Amino acid sequence: MLRKTALITGASGGIGLDLAVLAARDGFDCVLIARNEKKLTELKNVLEKRYQIKAYTFAADLSQADSVSRVLTYLDEQELTVDLLFNNAGFATSGRFAEIDPSEDIDSIHVNVVALTELTKRLLPGMVDRGFGRILNVASVAAFMPGPYMSVYYATKAYVLSFSEALASELDGSGVTVSCLCPGPTDTNFFNRANITLPFQSMPSHLVAFAGYRGTLKGKRVIVPGASNRAMVSLAKFLPRRLLTELTGRIQDPARQEQDTTEEDLAYSN
Repeated sequence: MLRKTALITGASGGIGLDLAVLAARDGFDCVLIARNEKKLTELKNVLEKRYQIKAYTFAADLSQADSVSRVLTYLDEQELTVDLLFNNAGFATSGRFAEIDPSEDIDSIHVNVVALTELTKRLLPGMVDRGFGRILNVASVAAFMPGPYMSVYYATKAYVLSFSEALASELDGSGVTVSCLCPGPTDTNFFNRANITLPFQSMPSHLVAFAGYRGTLKGKRVIVPGASNRAMVSLAKFLPRRLLTELTGRIQDPARQEQDTTEEDLAYSN
């Protein structure tokens, strides 16, 4: 009997790595996609040795226009069909929109929206034909509110949530389900890369991944891990939109970020 296969983007660390471990533990072969080939190879070796599954690696930068086509060509060459799709890759830009390098925002849109949509578009028909498939799109609690100073990132995550919910409805009864994971601040390197100082305690990535993985296998449509994050989402639905936007902007204001960094440096020097 052939084992089913999971494809995970952003698999070299954080939530993506943890999703790969969970899938391998349950006996799924894994296709690991990320930019860092060395980290992918290290993960492949660990998964194959620990769980006796087959892991495949493909280094790709999903901000590049031809990246998804290259991934699909690789799948064809390896004669692989994908049963579980974890669209986890993503990155954020931060700062005043007018001052951010345009190429960085465009790259963010390509990774968070275009690659996610194209992978889903290209792999979904096979799932429907086979009568089985699970898709997990990783968004964020940011999907539920506007985000000044991270405007593009918040907008991309709103797209992911809306797209996922709509597609889940279209596929009802097909044997294929679509889930959307909306974590809050998570203990990964994501926010460091975006130069964001978090005012909240972050959630361990393995707990976020477990909630997303379990919810996906159950066919749950929207998954918000953590009681505080669920409370934040509930509050966002009831606050006036302008007030919600202003509150989010105050938290993410670059001036506040700089002040917090300075105060932290002073604290360490005393």
